[in-house]
Amino acid sequence: MGQFEEFVGVNFWTALFVLLNTLLIYFVAKKFLFKPVMNIIQTRQKEIDDLYSDANSAKEDAQAMQAEYQQKLSAAQATSERLVKEAVARGQSREEEIIRQANREASAIMDKAAADIAQEKKKAINDAKDEISEMAMAVAEKVVGRELNSADQGALIDHFINELGDEA
Repeated sequence: MGQFEEFVGVNFWTALFVLLNTLLIYFVAKKFLFKPVMNIIQTRQKEIDDLYSDANSAKEDAQAMQAEYQQKLSAAQATSERLVKEAVARGQSREEEIIRQANREASAIMDKAAADIAQEKKKAINDAKDEISEMAMAVAEKVVGRELNSADQGALIDHFINELGDEA
């Protein structure tokens, strides 16, 4: 073997010690370096997985809140539309009530005016009758030449008024 060592230039015992040192460094590194590094990597991976899990649950919560918000918003819009419709209906019914009341008041005013007109017409007719009867009495007294009693006066007035009414 001596020639081989000289030819290659490697001492067998040196190579064996190098190999044993390499194995020893590997097992020591595995025990004190690889396991702690792997534990750190696994811990970091677990933290990352937890973050993703939390992010997914937060996203689901946000989507649920958004759906709830949309539902509440549509309910609020429906409520506001209903309130507006009710207000419009109340306004229209109030408008109709005001119009009915105004029509009743106008009708009452018209009826009162018609009654006042009829009363004034009667008063005017009575005044005219009184004046006509006074003139008729004066004419009759002059024609007849005597004073008439109340029965003759009433009959004469009625006859005169009837004749006036027939001509009109």
